[in-house]
Amino acid sequence: MTETTGVRVFICGSALRGQPDHGNLQAATFIREAKTRPQYRLHSAANGWHPAIYEVSEGGISIPGEVYELTIDQYEHLLATEPPDMYPADVVLEDGEVLTAILYPRELVEKHGWEDISHLGGWAAYKAGVGSRESGVG
Repeated sequence: MTETTGVRVFICGSALRGQPDHGNLQAATFIREAKTRPQYRLHSAANGWHPAIYEVSEGGISIPGEVYELTIDQYEHLLATEPPDMYPADVVLEDGEVLTAILYPRELVEKHGWEDISHLGGWAAYKAGVGSRESGVG
């Protein structure tokens, strides 16, 4: 019998493969691609600095992402590198699996009026679109 010492996390923002904060996962083990159930909204927070995801009771979409297995140390490092106000919470994947993800308070999204990008197909698709629309984006 083996003892579980890891944390399975759903990643759907700037720590995805190919995104600038992927290194924040350190050597976490990639498990699979996945999507949430359609009960979330996705916004571009702070002019595209990071995603802001929150749960809704209606009008939600499925957010694409990736599942990783992190050690406790890797998980603590990931949380320490998240932008202010983000917090870990459970999300439900299409297949019913419940994992931890990093969410953002809906009230702060609404307070700041950040752009709803739910219709764009996820954070990586949004960032790819921004890069193709703007020159000099680094």
